[in-house]
Amino acid sequence: MKRVRSALFVPGDRPERLPKALASGADAVIVDLEDAVEPGAKAAARAAVAASLKACADRSVVVRVNAIQTIYFDEDIALCAASPAVAAVMLPKSESAADMARAASAGRPVWPLIESARGVLALAAIADAPGVERLVFGSLDFALDLDLDPVSAAGRAVLDDARHRMLLHARGADLPAPLDGVHPQLDDIDGLRAEAARARGAGMGGMLCVHPVQVAAINEAFSPSDAELAWARRVVEAAAGQRGAFRLEGRMVDAPVLARARRMMEAAGRA
Repeated sequence: MKRVRSALFVPGDRPERLPKALASGADAVIVDLEDAVEPGAKAAARAAVAASLKACADRSVVVRVNAIQTIYFDEDIALCAASPAVAAVMLPKSESAADMARAASAGRPVWPLIESARGVLALAAIADAPGVERLVFGSLDFALDLDLDPVSAAGRAVLDDARHRMLLHARGADLPAPLDGVHPQLDDIDGLRAEAARARGAGMGGMLCVHPVQVAAINEAFSPSDAELAWARRVVEAAAGQRGAFRLEGRMVDAPVLARARRMMEAAGRA
């Protein structure tokens, strides 16, 4: 499965932005038919997206459809089923295994967007549902659902609890590490780097982003640094011919440390 560090949203009603998004360096591009499109523009946006996907049929995109509870869902799913360029369906407001079954009817992998208390409480069923490919955290909507302040210490603690639950259920279902939510301040690249580094340190696999300017910082944060790769190479090279645990540069290297070094080198190769 392709590694996804950065997943860039493109508004569904701005199809002219799709080529730029595809050339941005993002690991995934998400065409958004939900929050980015006003209710009165849904049909026009869907038609524009269909035309854009025909023009880039050799490229794969994810489509964020409208929630199952809306009148737009069925036509969005029909679009995804009809377009070979759609690699996955992102389903907002994911709250049950039944939701996953309806989204999977497009015949594409499903990326459940966890945005509510109900979604977090149903993670076991969602993660194990057929067709689910990776979990995604809609942190801003989740904060809204719980009426918490996402920048306060208390609010961050609740958000982190949801992230940790997603990590555990993703691992238990043999899914890749989840994608974290967006950093909404476009002019705060230092803050974005800090948030991305924190998410990576906690085990998240990548982040959503809303502007191409954010892509490079996210890709860098979720990739091994030169120093980390150099350490990993030294560990793997030193392990050749060793039996069991050994000492390297003052540190004990046993099976988990060696496995982490090898995983780091593999991740760099897939970046």
